[in-house]
Amino acid sequence: MLVLLPPSETKTPGGDGAPLSLASLWAPSLLPQREAVVDALVALSADEDAAARVLKLSAKRRHEIADNAALRSAPTMPAVDRYTGVLFDALDAGSLDGHARGWLAEHVVIHSAPLGPVAALDGIPAYRLAAGTSIPGLPALRRVWADAVGTALADAGVPFVLDLRSEAYVALGPVPDEVASAYVRVVTAGEDGAVRALNHFNKHAKGELVRALAISGARISSADDFTWWADANGFTVRASGEGELHLAV
Repeated sequence: MLVLLPPSETKTPGGDGAPLSLASLWAPSLLPQREAVVDALVALSADEDAAARVLKLSAKRRHEIADNAALRSAPTMPAVDRYTGVLFDALDAGSLDGHARGWLAEHVVIHSAPLGPVAALDGIPAYRLAAGTSIPGLPALRRVWADAVGTALADAGVPFVLDLRSEAYVALGPVPDEVASAYVRVVTAGEDGAVRALNHFNKHAKGELVRALAISGARISSADDFTWWADANGFTVRASGEGELHLAV
């Protein structure tokens, strides 16, 4: 199984890893796209006012332009430790033992806007770029990434993809039809019985889910396997529509 996670806008600064090696990231076939987006971000950072406008940065966040300027030289840390926020705080990868972190390395990919999908333990620097940002000199990020990421997912050769990304990141790389997959939507049932999607708790539930998968060392090769694992581990997952699973909280 391959688990696809969205990134987070908030990130841990610093790091002690070697500078970014684009050729060493998950799916080396994405190197041309990575080079193009990184080069465009670095170039944009040369004009601080233009970068702040394009990236929609407040005065308090303008320091993130320097992060983009240093993409090729800044220290790195594992992607799963770089990202913070509700999902990654619930996942709490830093507290996992070596076995569980090894599971993350093998099974979890985080879909970043500038680098595409990266493995959980791939070293990445701090950066600022959201899925919907249009970078001068580049086509829309969807056009840069979608086909190439789809091909990379097909070439990964995994029997099943569990897609926990937000819809904005799904657009940057839809899972091809020929790859068995399920998109997870976190929902709750109201007193009237109606099922409603969640926002904050959506992210928290996904983080808890991936943490439990890693701790259990889950071996899953289909949606049915995942539903069985979920039921056995205290999660309520049910099929809802073609290719979609509901995680109820």
